[in-house]
Amino acid sequence: MTAEPTFVVGDVHGHHAELVAALRARELVDARGDWIGGQAKLWFLGDFVDRGPDGIAVIDLVRRLQRQAPASGGGVDSLLGNHEILLLGVHRFGDTPVPSDFGPRSFARSWELNGGQLADQERLTPEHVEWLIARPVVANVAGHLLVHSDTLEYLEWGDTEDAVNAAVREVLEGADIEQWWEVWRRMTTRYAFRGPDGERMADILLGQLGGQRVVHGHSVIADQWGVPASQIKGPFLYAGNKALGVDGGVFVGGPCLVVELADSYEPCQAHIAPTAG
Repeated sequence: MTAEPTFVVGDVHGHHAELVAALRARELVDARGDWIGGQAKLWFLGDFVDRGPDGIAVIDLVRRLQRQAPASGGGVDSLLGNHEILLLGVHRFGDTPVPSDFGPRSFARSWELNGGQLADQERLTPEHVEWLIARPVVANVAGHLLVHSDTLEYLEWGDTEDAVNAAVREVLEGADIEQWWEVWRRMTTRYAFRGPDGERMADILLGQLGGQRVVHGHSVIADQWGVPASQIKGPFLYAGNKALGVDGGVFVGGPCLVVELADSYEPCQAHIAPTAG
């Protein structure tokens, strides 16, 4: 491990044991889940909760590592994912209808349809809420632009990193259910960097918010390749090398990826396990 490597973690979705195992494999935590990563930097890209057994345990682990890492010169932080917006929206608004011309909708309804776990809501504390609302939604780290979702919708909140983060935080500190819903809606969009126009779309986002490459979770790598998630072994570099997907799809049997940021990466084909036979 170099003196100050930077790692990113894709969507965990309540899979606490898998996360600890993946962090241990990178020598970032010990068997108890305590920080041993020295001066390393570690960023989570959001979606701690829903679909898996214990999202609150994942949040508590991240918060503990955030407290521990500075003692050795390291650092841990996190972005908000769309599922954190959903978790907070249910906590704040429950089943209150969101005004719509397209039929009934509410945070509680969407939470149930998207793998919401009752235990996460029951164990959510005011401290969790305060910590989550304070997280950014975009960050420039080691020459990379970290976002949760592979979308250009972030630019609807502003054209700088600070402006985007401030705009989203203002919404989450308020009580306008339609603005909250718009945060959820924008962050559920995906696939902006796929296809023949993907590199240009990535350049638009990078040109506004900074960085040389977009790093995102949200969209499962296996879905991009049309293979079972169990075959994915590493990140997905695409869009003319301008986008890096790191969601291994742990909730559908894929790996919990902990990816070291670098100037170059092996092609994704190198990370897909061969099929038997």
